[in-house]
Amino acid sequence: MSFTLAIVGRPNVGKSTLFNRLVGKRLALVDDTPGVTRDLREGAAKLGDIRFTVIDTAGLENVTDDSLPGRMRRLTERAVEMVDICLFLIDARVGVTPADEIFADILRKRAHHVILAANKAEGRAGEAGVLDAYALGLGEPIALSAEHGEGLDELYHVLRPLAAGFAERAEAEAPETDLPVAEGSEFDNTGSTMGEGEEEAADWVPTLKRPLQVAVIGRPNAGKSTLINAILGEDRLLTGPEAGITRDAISLPVTWQGTPMRVFDTAGMRRKSRVQEKLEKLSVADALRAVKFAEVVVVLLDAAIPFETQDLRIADLAEDEGRAVVIAVNKWDIEEDRQEKLKALLQQFERALPQLRGAPLITVSAKTGRGLDRLHDAIVQAHAIWNRRVGTARLNQWLAAMTEAHPPPAPGGRRIKMRYITQARTRPPGFVIMCSNPKELPKAYERYLINGLRESFDMPGTPIRIFLRSQAEANPYRNRRKSQPSRLKKHLRPDRG
Repeated sequence: MSFTLAIVGRPNVGKSTLFNRLVGKRLALVDDTPGVTRDLREGAAKLGDIRFTVIDTAGLENVTDDSLPGRMRRLTERAVEMVDICLFLIDARVGVTPADEIFADILRKRAHHVILAANKAEGRAGEAGVLDAYALGLGEPIALSAEHGEGLDELYHVLRPLAAGFAERAEAEAPETDLPVAEGSEFDNTGSTMGEGEEEAADWVPTLKRPLQVAVIGRPNAGKSTLINAILGEDRLLTGPEAGITRDAISLPVTWQGTPMRVFDTAGMRRKSRVQEKLEKLSVADALRAVKFAEVVVVLLDAAIPFETQDLRIADLAEDEGRAVVIAVNKWDIEEDRQEKLKALLQQFERALPQLRGAPLITVSAKTGRGLDRLHDAIVQAHAIWNRRVGTARLNQWLAAMTEAHPPPAPGGRRIKMRYITQARTRPPGFVIMCSNPKELPKAYERYLINGLRESFDMPGTPIRIFLRSQAEANPYRNRRKSQPSRLKKHLRPDRG
């Protein structure tokens, strides 16, 4: 990406709609309600042959106190100073407002490059607003319609000369990469050792091109955004005492203690019966989408009220999706009797989430940064276990020992026979077992096998899938009738007389 462009403007002028149009996907939530966007959302944009990073920002409001709108404004102003180009959007149907004039003055002082655009300019209703925009003193305005895609060619011609200069800058500042490896070196150019037959294992190591995907989920006001800010080392996400500040699922790239990651901040998930507003439903759906994109899910609990019913549902959701799970208990700095509290937490965890037995439980303080190093190690370890592969020979030795210690049941007097096991997949680990009468095997015996896999092959906490198959299902000829001797063969038989 040659440059960064931030879309700024008052609430409800169409910033998120234009953002979605430029990235070619519906990444940002869009609703008629003003103030839907609160955090900064980044996306890879393409306009003709120009590629750049576009940032959707919160609506600028004329508020400077410590309220939520005031904090949103400060976050947007910081983005204005960081990016290369600001695309200042006004509503062509409303015209220039006093707030637009105030923000135009801010952009003149702080922004490096400003492009003025009048959105919602389709038809005659927006003509007057486009003409009014000249009074802001930011140059000739571009008439846009983000909803219908009109005016993007004009935006392209304005961006093109600027993009050429930024491309030269990016080429000059780019670090030297893909250096040739010296002959006889045992390392590849990613820095990892490569052995025969280990191509797949090398792909599982997080790189800048394929970072480890981590989603932080939990109930509202558990401290998800504060935790991610602590990981980033800056106040990148909007935080505060109000519950439900985060609405979009924001993904942020970070190299955390040497590990390339993409961390998803998500909206707090309340019980389904309490989610009534359309906007909150969209936010929860966005959070669920983030879980599906993640590899490791950090379920963040509040130390004051851990393992509430909703916490258990959220953790169960991550396990159902087959993601590696790490339990993090936040606000540990305000706990007094920590040893007793930790003992109680471990007991609650084992009793309430038996399907995640052995998953790491880490106590952290997003406010002070305490415990973040242990959280990092737990995420990396959970990802490694999620990718673990076990050899077939070891698995079959294990299966023989497990069935000898506790034989399978014998429904109807015929004992189920476990004949063969192999690992069919990873991410999460999945195993196929060939047996007789798989439909008759009780769930309790499946849990016995899953717990045995966890303990024997060091796979605590990760979801494990077992698929039972019968040998009859594996036989492609089971439904074919036995071939009958033809009449010709019957007549060709030699006479016995």
